[in-house]
Amino acid sequence: MNKKRFGPFTKRTLANLLVVCIGVVLYLALSNLPSVMAVLENLFSIIAPFVAGLAVAYLMNIPMRFFEHRLYSRFKHRRGLAIITTWLLAILLLVLLLVLVVPQLVESIMTLAGNLPQYLANLNGLFSWLGNYFQLDASVVDSFTLTYTDVMNALMGIIRDFLPSLPSLGMQIGSGVIGVLTAFIASIYMMSGKDKLIRQITRILYALLPKRGADNVMKVARLSNEVFSGFISGKIIDSVIIGVICFIFMSIMNLGILPMPFAPLISVIIAVTNIIPFFGPFIGAIPSIMILLMVNPWSAVWFTVFIIVLQQFDGNILGPKILGETTGLPAMWVLIAIIVGGGLFGFAGMILGVPTAAVLYVLASELIKRRLNKKGYDEATVGMPGGIGRTKMRIFKSRKAAAEKTDIGAETAGTSMDTMPGSADAPLDQNKD
Repeated sequence: MNKKRFGPFTKRTLANLLVVCIGVVLYLALSNLPSVMAVLENLFSIIAPFVAGLAVAYLMNIPMRFFEHRLYSRFKHRRGLAIITTWLLAILLLVLLLVLVVPQLVESIMTLAGNLPQYLANLNGLFSWLGNYFQLDASVVDSFTLTYTDVMNALMGIIRDFLPSLPSLGMQIGSGVIGVLTAFIASIYMMSGKDKLIRQITRILYALLPKRGADNVMKVARLSNEVFSGFISGKIIDSVIIGVICFIFMSIMNLGILPMPFAPLISVIIAVTNIIPFFGPFIGAIPSIMILLMVNPWSAVWFTVFIIVLQQFDGNILGPKILGETTGLPAMWVLIAIIVGGGLFGFAGMILGVPTAAVLYVLASELIKRRLNKKGYDEATVGMPGGIGRTKMRIFKSRKAAAEKTDIGAETAGTSMDTMPGSADAPLDQNKD
């Protein structure tokens, strides 16, 4: 049997050499892990602006496609007009955010800092009342009380830890500005030449990989794009709506029903943390409730009730309407994706962990389906009580029926052969001379 050869080596020899080389490289990398991590960090710092530009271009591509195919479809330079419109709209939204929201946030923070002694006194009074009501030990109650001096000492400790890094702060700001400009320019180039870039990547894939492998990569890329674009755009819209509803509720309550200050600050916290699936509402509600608890305990109670109702509305009505079946993940896998993603990549991992897990879930489901069909199982019954037994019985019956049909066909064919003219059992022609 002739084996395919690559020069003096066979295919199996090359595969074995490749495995040995990978093992040696892995061993050297693990033996010099600090040096390898330093090189990787340096490499990531170099390509970080381009990664950020790619992320920005991917986000901007969603409204750009709308403008390109709907608003400027009859124009010759529709791509350029769509890019300009998208960035002008993004800059306008950023300016509105800076003009309308940021001053109110600063005012809320300054008010909170100015009235902090009174708020701490209210909070300590609440702890004392709870201690007397539940007859708690005084030492337990004292461990929860805070004074203005304690808070200022904690802030001064943070400032002291930050002071040594002040000399390098200017360099960090300068490199940050350069990185932002690089990301901005890279995003524009990627948006304008995305069709050519996609064609080049596709050609490289089909040139280096077998056709089946390249088809699979393209399939995964299309699935990932569909899931990520739908999830990110839908989650941003959903979070903005939730933040606006929270602001309206707190503004109405401030009209004289119940004091709920710091509406802009708390609404922004709720909107930003709502981007995180599952844990987001709780992450945003905890600091918001603590702020209101220092002002008025009843305000904190009613705000807690409102947040519970709001998140039920978001999870059961608003979220499904906007996101639809973008992820299709069961709740358990959503929880695992958030914990693993957050543990590995922080805040970004908590957001992107869910769509990543959704893509892997779809691919794993298709793989399992193909394997079950290849083994002859019915995927609809496997996993049900007695499902595998029923599947095997169905396979047995179908094979038995096919065998019976084959036997009947063979008998029919044999009878036809026996009765053909010239066969041994064919009737004699009486009229033949």
